[in-house]
Amino acid sequence: MELDPTACYQALGSRDRRFDGRFFVAVRTTGIYCRPICPAPTAKVKNVEFYPCAAAAEAAGYRPCRRCRPETAPGTPAWVGSSAVVARALRLIRAGALDEADIDSLALRLGIGARQLRRLFDKHLGASPAAVARARRVHFARVLLDQSELPMTAVAFAAGFRSVRQFNHAVRATFRESPRALRRRRRGARPAVGDGLALRILYRPPLDWPALLAFLAVRATPGVETVHDGRYRRTVTVDGASGAITVEPIAGEPALLLRIQLAECHGVLEIVERVRRLFDLDADPLKIGGDLGRSAALRPLVAAAPGMRVPGAWEPFELAVRAVLNQQITVRGATTLVGRLAAAFGEPIECGDGLTRLFPRPEVLAEADLSAIGMPRTRAATLRALAAAVARGEPVLDASHGAEAVVERLCAIPGIGAWTAQYIAMRALSEPDAFPAGDLGVRKALANGSGLLSAAAVERLAEPWRPWRAYAVMHLWCGQPHAARSDVQMRGRGAKTRSARHVRPRISGAAANVG
Repeated sequence: MELDPTACYQALGSRDRRFDGRFFVAVRTTGIYCRPICPAPTAKVKNVEFYPCAAAAEAAGYRPCRRCRPETAPGTPAWVGSSAVVARALRLIRAGALDEADIDSLALRLGIGARQLRRLFDKHLGASPAAVARARRVHFARVLLDQSELPMTAVAFAAGFRSVRQFNHAVRATFRESPRALRRRRRGARPAVGDGLALRILYRPPLDWPALLAFLAVRATPGVETVHDGRYRRTVTVDGASGAITVEPIAGEPALLLRIQLAECHGVLEIVERVRRLFDLDADPLKIGGDLGRSAALRPLVAAAPGMRVPGAWEPFELAVRAVLNQQITVRGATTLVGRLAAAFGEPIECGDGLTRLFPRPEVLAEADLSAIGMPRTRAATLRALAAAVARGEPVLDASHGAEAVVERLCAIPGIGAWTAQYIAMRALSEPDAFPAGDLGVRKALANGSGLLSAAAVERLAEPWRPWRAYAVMHLWCGQPHAARSDVQMRGRGAKTRSARHVRPRISGAAANVG
């Protein structure tokens, strides 16, 4: 990734928070790299170098600044550089693709050679995939050292290291101090802890937290998720340990407070990454809003809702099940059905506040008799086929090769059509350019009161919105009257029009087809 040194140096002098995490500045005379908002005196231009990510600065031999703490930056945007392959690789690395496997395996998932993958990373990030993965682990370990009282062994495994020795070596190599020395001189208040572990998760503002919660609230699976008093709670299973998480905003800070109630801490890094995907915390709202705001159709919607995010999913299979159930019925009806599904086939757990079930596992639903919960026969067959494919390990929900490949694999399952597949890619797999062109709500919104546009016309109109078409969909959905109530989904291929027993479909005007 080519950084303009003149522009970066000007941004460094401004201390503008909009540039935080977009690049890092390294000072040759000190051997330290910083965030562009670091309060330290600005070094002379001849003594600085700029890097697109922290891993690149560390690979060049620089250590993190103790004052601005580069490891706490809100995160380099996932689309850094111009390579879609690099963006997908970064998502896989954040999901732990290199915690157990090697670069050859990652390259195979992406459909390219390991040498080509290294070349792309060097071109766009200035660091190897291994360096990015190592920085991810060691930076999270530093967060745990600062914000928790976990013993060193627990910190090592929670951050994804395979051994305490590997953890100690990585921390010393990055910070030039031992883990115990870092913990002894930590500064700042730690999140107040009730039961479990509490962590701060930074994001790039603005973030419309009420809008995110409103979207998730009407889609919360009864017994599995709750939204109440500005907090999101749900049951989780990570690395065989079950419990619950709670997420809420921290007043006056661009951060969310995550509380984890689990018996084991080995999956903490995975939990944090899933929460980031669920609330789309790696998005760059100013960049996205600026690009979409050039469209006359979207400009007023973008201005009215700065910081729009695409709500993600805790687990792709869970969202895919929800999308299949939501075909042909209202969002409220689908919530009722998915609640029955969880009550009938999810493992019981008691976490308080109405959290009583874990979401059913694919292997359970693949063999389940779904007729008892009032599901149409064809819809049940689609759901079982999806669950069976996931249980067999088929890559139906693997976006390593891009959204198009996911859509093609999903549409091969009888009963899943283009709308459902694009919706799954958009929310479950965090594909920023996924676009359900046939969505009734999108077609009606873009027609501007003059009937409905065809899906082909919508595709043509949306071409300039790439690569942010998923965000455009959210603006179109949420900018409509009564969007939070939402309605009937477009019929997937092979799905019957008959609604689920006891659940009556309803269309409420412009909000139809909001996912």
